Amino acid sequence: MYVCLCVGVTGQQVIDAVQAGAVTTRQVGERTGAGTVCGRCKNNIRALMAATAQQPQPLT
Repeated sequence: MYVCLCVGVTGQQVIDAVQAGAVTTRQVGERTGAGTVCGRCKNNIRALMAATAQQPQPLT
């Protein structure tokens, strides 16, 4: 599902950015472009970030 229509960023791309270490919407934007044009998707980005942070991380 697309989170940011302006630049075509999917929810999985946001999740991947968070799992790679992005902890703010600005950092997600720097890595994916999401939220950098009109900003209307930032609430959805924050929700995905929170849901991703609550998921247990796989053991390495």
